[in-house]
Amino acid sequence: MDFETFKEELANSVKERLDSRGGEEYSVTLNKVDKANETYDAVTVKPENGNIGVNISATKAFEEYENGRDFDTIADQVADAASRAIEGRPDFDLSAISDYEQMKQKLSMEVVSAERNAEFLENVPHKNMEDMAIVYRIVLDSSDDGRSSILVTNKMLESYGITAEQLHADAMAIAPEVRPAVIQGMSEVMAEMMGAEQAEMLGLGPVPDEPIYVATVPDKVQGASVLAYQNFMDEAAEKLGGDFYILPSSIHEILLVKDNGQFDRAALEQMVREVNATQVAPEDKLTDSVYHYDSKEKVFELAEKFEVRAQERDVIKSPEKEETREGEHEEKPSTLAKLKAEKEKIAKQPKKDPVDKHKSKNGPEL
Repeated sequence: MDFETFKEELANSVKERLDSRGGEEYSVTLNKVDKANETYDAVTVKPENGNIGVNISATKAFEEYENGRDFDTIADQVADAASRAIEGRPDFDLSAISDYEQMKQKLSMEVVSAERNAEFLENVPHKNMEDMAIVYRIVLDSSDDGRSSILVTNKMLESYGITAEQLHADAMAIAPEVRPAVIQGMSEVMAEMMGAEQAEMLGLGPVPDEPIYVATVPDKVQGASVLAYQNFMDEAAEKLGGDFYILPSSIHEILLVKDNGQFDRAALEQMVREVNATQVAPEDKLTDSVYHYDSKEKVFELAEKFEVRAQERDVIKSPEKEETREGEHEEKPSTLAKLKAEKEKIAKQPKKDPVDKHKSKNGPEL
């Protein structure tokens, strides 16, 4: 069965399963869903008497089918997932979505790769940040089961009667309050992942002069957005004790590494590329770049730009001074290997994968 036939059969089978259960009537259609980092074909399930439904990826379902999973099992899985998502959907006033004064109190930000999402960005207000772009979401609901949010599009901006500049200013003021930045030492993060008992046995926990930190938001969904927060860089610099490198672990979190002479930009970039290629799902990937924050000049930039600027200011260490640090250079490979291992552990953490909410064509898409 090819993909086109599979999609049609899947939609029909899901419809039959939902109808056979009685109760609420559903419409089941096929749609193309455009999201940051991915575009996929979806089975969209919506109650006949409602205008909020859910999108289930037909693309991923077909991958399971090609890997040998039984079609009927997949159809059961999709029907069950859609039913649970619709029954558990949050209650909110749809008319409020058109009222910007209400919606702006729920604004959040998301950072994505500008290059990989060039076509996607044509339809949404955004602000460039080096090789990334900041986009904006309205978070309707957030729980342990996931998050319901609306991506702010150009059409929504027009209906609100506001400019992209005002949207950005409002998001900069509100998002850090709604979804504050969480900055933790790597040792503390690893201890939380292992659990209190095992962490105590291994002697893990906060350590003095931590060289590596993890930054995200409380629900750890699109936590790399903290990069856009106005005071984030200075707060991080205070924790790390000065300048630092930023490694985009994923769209959900970033790693902050002290610029203490133990790492060089090329090695960090190679590590980021390797981990992104082997440990990070394509839809969770941010960029392959490494960034730097100069805490004295208060400049966030690509690490390669920082190197050029540092050379121009004659801040790069002289050859004579480099010779006195020969012993430190010998330690770099092991330190870098440790950093790579820690980043891989963070990248492997399971991310919340909420079912996408979808609004009817009479309103904004969710």
